[in-house]
Amino acid sequence: MAWFKNLQIYRIPASWAISAEQLETFLAPQAFAKCSSLEMQSQGWLSPRDNGMLVHTVNRQIMILLGTEKKLLPASVVNQVTKARAAEIEEQQGYAPGRKQLKDLKEQVTDELLPRAFSIQRNTWVWIDPVNGWLVVDAASPSKAEEVLKLLLAAVDKLQVSGLRTVHSPLTSMTNWLASDEAPHGFPVDQDTELRAVGEGKATVRYIRHSLEADDTRRHIAGGKQCTRLAMTWADHISFVLTESLAIKRIVPLDAFKEGSDTSSKNDDERFESDMMLMTGELSKMLGVLVYELGGEASLKTS
Repeated sequence: MAWFKNLQIYRIPASWAISAEQLETFLAPQAFAKCSSLEMQSQGWLSPRDNGMLVHTVNRQIMILLGTEKKLLPASVVNQVTKARAAEIEEQQGYAPGRKQLKDLKEQVTDELLPRAFSIQRNTWVWIDPVNGWLVVDAASPSKAEEVLKLLLAAVDKLQVSGLRTVHSPLTSMTNWLASDEAPHGFPVDQDTELRAVGEGKATVRYIRHSLEADDTRRHIAGGKQCTRLAMTWADHISFVLTESLAIKRIVPLDAFKEGSDTSSKNDDERFESDMMLMTGELSKMLGVLVYELGGEASLKTS
């Protein structure tokens, strides 16, 4: 399997007791079906291995896959056709269509064009780690992850999911790491970073594949900027970018790490399971240490 590129990170209770069979039953009513001729979008769960099963488990790690199909029907096209139809109606009846007539006409045009519209499909992977209490969505933005969680929470009754919160914010920690020129243990800093000023202007400095000079970064920090993105490496195994919102982006397994797993003699199923074990095992360890370096998890205050 391909490694996750982005991590939107959530917590599930340590008491997670939903078996793969139970989860399969919960997800089945929301299995993916392609858009009908009059639907703009369809979402549902796909089989991670194209074998009809919606839940794939290896070594107590769980993978599920959300499919989203969306019709491409630009508003400009609908408006253009609606405008032409409205002109025809005006010529026939001797006066321009009213607001309600135009609204109905636009809906009619949309219904006529939808069956001929192109569609695109995107798939979103979800990794559930009941052993360590992680639920991770491979999505670049929180909004995409929330789409997944919305369907998952609707499918699994009383599922408890919460956002990951740490004692020290990534913003403060990353800024301190650069100011002190001391990377956290096991996480050397790479060559990409972003420093942004607080306030209306929000002046921003970005380093891209550029060595970070301690004097330069300290000068920016002294001038009121804070680190919002920082490229790092975990244990010489994985490179990634940590963001101020505690999302992890641009994950790349390093060559030296991948070379330790020879998959040349394995079939597709064996390769998938081997890669899944390698990825989930390493990312679980990385997340645990990263949370520790951010001061540990923040406890939720109860009223």
